[in-house]
Amino acid sequence: MEDYDREPRGHGRRRFIAAAAAVGLGSLAGCTGLGGEDETETDSTGDESVSQIGSGRSPFGDRDITGGVSISEMPDLSGELTLYSGRGEALVGELITFFEEYYDDFTVRPRYNSATELVNQILTEGENSPADVFFSVNAGSLGALKDEGRTQDLPTDVLDLVRDEFHDPDGQWTGTSGRARTVPFNTDQFADSDIPDDIMAFPETEAFRDNIGWAPTYSSFQAFITAMRVLEGDDATKEWLQGMQDLGVTEYNDEFLVSQAVADGEVGAGFANHYYIQRILAGRTDAPLGTAFTSGDAGSIFNVAGALVLDTADDADLGANFVRHLLSAEAQDYFARTTFEYPLVSGVDPIGELPSIDELNPPEGLDLTQLSDLEGTVRLLREVGVL
Repeated sequence: MEDYDREPRGHGRRRFIAAAAAVGLGSLAGCTGLGGEDETETDSTGDESVSQIGSGRSPFGDRDITGGVSISEMPDLSGELTLYSGRGEALVGELITFFEEYYDDFTVRPRYNSATELVNQILTEGENSPADVFFSVNAGSLGALKDEGRTQDLPTDVLDLVRDEFHDPDGQWTGTSGRARTVPFNTDQFADSDIPDDIMAFPETEAFRDNIGWAPTYSSFQAFITAMRVLEGDDATKEWLQGMQDLGVTEYNDEFLVSQAVADGEVGAGFANHYYIQRILAGRTDAPLGTAFTSGDAGSIFNVAGALVLDTADDADLGANFVRHLLSAEAQDYFARTTFEYPLVSGVDPIGELPSIDELNPPEGLDLTQLSDLEGTVRLLREVGVL
């Protein structure tokens, strides 16, 4: 499955009612994965203009790309590169194929799996790993490899393509696209003012009794709970989890299913990344599905997909330049149109009536690298009987 979230400009910083909008990581203890986040679901002329990659899923069609750095202005890619991708082939395969077709002498050997499984595989393979670049669905798995000393420095001019908060402060990895935590809600059941803007208030909201969904085995949910532990402490997080269970929360396998259940009226609200909502609205423009954003808490974290060059890379320069291409204007536009994620490069806008990144209210003082240690989160989820 995949990850995406958005909200409309002009409708305030907190919410997006999408009536008119048509637009991870498990426990690493013992090298065993738990909360997997699988993502399932073009020709280049080589000229100097910025062009779109593929048709995308967005119903908005073609658009002008006015910001970012074009592939034509980046160093050529040449040689063979082994890519371990925690992003699904259905989402990023077309982009990788575009890069191969753009350059005559460039081949990617991709290996697709959940980010968790690939991290475990890299750690198991050790110095014999064939992997050159790791492409992750979340910052937690990037941080896990950094913590194990399996990464190498990215060039400063690659890191400088995104804002400081979207890359590792030590220069070991960079975000490539972003996703916001949100609360999908059924607009036939709730108005936007009915949804609390404080995530800690949800267990006390009687309107959600037996009427709210979550996906606790999903890595984005576990990252959200990890953020809650960092911001609120383990005791408060345990109380929140117990309160949600007492409220009668319904469990789903992933956050697309949570969002779909909300759109279908099976539950009135849920917890999900923003892009799942947008994917549903892209195909069902009249779905009674809105998006609420909490403010300054774990429910409003802005996480990133990203990439790094591994210490086993045969050609570190090639690896770094491949990561650079993920931040090209063309690739950033691709993420916006095809995955409904937030581009991280300035000047490439998200698709749909969404707030800009600056209009979101993520918690202050939370470093995304703090989401790399999920062992305590999995332990806590087990302790309270969620897992």
